[in-house]
Amino acid sequence: MSNISPKSNITVIDSEESLLPLLDSIASLAIKPPSLYINLEEIALGRHGSISILSLHIAPTKETYLIDIHTLQGAAFSTTTTSGTSLKSVLESPTIPKVVFDIQNESDALFNLFQISVDGIIDLQLMGSVTKSGSVKFAAVLAGCIERDSRIDVRQKNRWRHAKEDGQRFFAPEMGGRFDILNERPIKPEIIQYCQLDVALFPGLYNTYARQGSDRERHRILEQTKLRVKRSQSPHYDKHSMSKVFGWDDGYKSKLIESWIGGIVVEVGGPIPDEHLAGMRLQDHGHFSDNMDVSDEDEWF
Repeated sequence: MSNISPKSNITVIDSEESLLPLLDSIASLAIKPPSLYINLEEIALGRHGSISILSLHIAPTKETYLIDIHTLQGAAFSTTTTSGTSLKSVLESPTIPKVVFDIQNESDALFNLFQISVDGIIDLQLMGSVTKSGSVKFAAVLAGCIERDSRIDVRQKNRWRHAKEDGQRFFAPEMGGRFDILNERPIKPEIIQYCQLDVALFPGLYNTYARQGSDRERHRILEQTKLRVKRSQSPHYDKHSMSKVFGWDDGYKSKLIESWIGGIVVEVGGPIPDEHLAGMRLQDHGHFSDNMDVSDEDEWF
């Protein structure tokens, strides 16, 4: 286990011995609001790729753990505490909420590479779309949500943006980098910071989105998240499908709203794919601080 700096609150976990204390601590965390926020860094994420790092941010302690999947491989998920807690059991637990942005490809990778069937997932991408308006044609991406919806101040947002650009120079081919640098050890400080910055902002996005939408909409989003997981485990799942990219216009959204009122999501000719829930502009609900608490009545889980 190696800390990057006393002020960074980032810990790299690259051994079974260092993983056990983390697993023990997870068992005692609160579930309302969610404590666990997860993101995967990968080379060609999905069943035909590999997972390099699992970033786990714990909101109550503001600590981020980078679990080195490339080094630990299956042991990252099978290592078990004396009380029976493993990373696999946490990811598969329906009673431990885990907040993720767009679960589809991550579920695909976890299921096919490590036989993990995730449950208890709250999908930030779907949460962020439920109260949006406008006629945006493309599904929301994480960077856009952070730029638009995160309540961190301008200085912090600039720091996040610059750190992301620095990390991308290392592994993005279009910027002269290479993807396999994610698997070089020790992990470069720039990559560590790159992994941490996104997932550390997930709690703020959750707090913003959790205050929006009706109980019916929240229930529908949780249902759609389960459908995303189920579809990602299908032998025919295509992570490059264009249905994951395009959104819908106001006409389709009106039909969806009407169907939600009736409790059934329908479209002429068949069901509306859940990917279309993303990509619509966020309504202006005023300013929220990034660290606002979420009350029980605002819960999505």
